[in-house]
Amino acid sequence: MNGSIPVPVELWLILPYVAFTSFVLGHIWRYRNDQFGWTTRSSQIYESRLLRLGSPLFHFGMLGVFFGHVLGVLIPQSWTAAVGITQHTYHLIAVGAGSVAGAMVLAGVGILLYRRLTVPAVRKATTANDKAMYILLTAALVTGLLNTWGSNLLWGTYNYRDTVSPWFRSLFSLSPHPELMVGTPWTFQLHGLVVLVLVGVWPYTRLVHMFSAPVGYLTRPYIVYRHKQSNAADTRRYAKAWEAPVTPERWR
Repeated sequence: MNGSIPVPVELWLILPYVAFTSFVLGHIWRYRNDQFGWTTRSSQIYESRLLRLGSPLFHFGMLGVFFGHVLGVLIPQSWTAAVGITQHTYHLIAVGAGSVAGAMVLAGVGILLYRRLTVPAVRKATTANDKAMYILLTAALVTGLLNTWGSNLLWGTYNYRDTVSPWFRSLFSLSPHPELMVGTPWTFQLHGLVVLVLVGVWPYTRLVHMFSAPVGYLTRPYIVYRHKQSNAADTRRYAKAWEAPVTPERWR
């Protein structure tokens, strides 16, 4: 079960840079040319009961998955050993926390997919782009859990911080090491390939909303009031936003 996929070593060098370039330039292009489409295209108006259950599971689970990858992939093994975290302890934390976070995300995606398939209005609002995104996202989650449960529990353990993590970090240096991915178990290889494809298409899907934050809502008034006889020369934005409405004489 721990065999490798016969993938050319050059793929582990070329595909990451293609995906990263598409990720960065794609977001810039999307922001400059499609700001009205920079949205989740929320379907809450069509159905909210399943969404209230699936959305928190997915988003909070993704936070756990993200920070788990930061710890396991971006932080070198020597750093955790330097603060007294042994490989056995790290393995227990990774499997335990990774299982919980992965199960939350998978359950959330399952509920959201069920909702899209069974609620007619939501199904009609689902585009081909959304379907491709859900397929890639589900594949990334399933292969990730295969790494956590399969290559670490069901058919022996594998220390990916000796190969996968150094390979990924080396991509951001002047000396990448794609050969480190050649002999890794097929689950890690497949997970890496799926995630790289997902990263490459990310800017062209609804996932762009991850980089959006309604900061303007913190200072914008709830309701904008204006006098009928407003000063035409005052063109400042929200110049009279905080003024009280004029009460007609008959209501005084």
